[in-house]
Amino acid sequence: MVREISLAEVRGLIGTKTGLSDWILVDQAMIDAFAHATNDHQFIHTDPARATTESSFGGTIAHGFLTLSLLSTMNYNALPKIREQTMGINYGFDKVRFMAPVKSGTRIRGHFILADARFRGASMLMTTYEVSIEIENEKKPALTANWITIIQFDPKDRPEDT
Repeated sequence: MVREISLAEVRGLIGTKTGLSDWILVDQAMIDAFAHATNDHQFIHTDPARATTESSFGGTIAHGFLTLSLLSTMNYNALPKIREQTMGINYGFDKVRFMAPVKSGTRIRGHFILADARFRGASMLMTTYEVSIEIENEKKPALTANWITIIQFDPKDRPEDT
């Protein structure tokens, strides 16, 4: 169960592991739907027979961008909810690295470490998370990245000591 914290508590979590998501199954149906949505039908993603015989992966793999995009759902079930938050904004990523392929039929989950949290203006808190996506039963993560988000809140809710 995801816990709830106050805006004033966020900065106290810097340097700590703030979330571990549930496992997500990445199956061929999900990979095919992503291929359709992005028009990326490269055989290593969408043709199991060909990927088995012609690639070094032994079958199809998820698109790197599919794996990256699953961080959104991992975020929702792993990170603490901030009571005062009115909206969250994806500001972008620094240093995204695709470390290992996610094979069709495997499960992945996200690890989140709050690296930084800085107030910007009267109603925003910019957070940076060191994220990694673990592949079940694998030593190497699927990806690592620094994810920057903005927590928007009503200016009246800004903690006094910031």
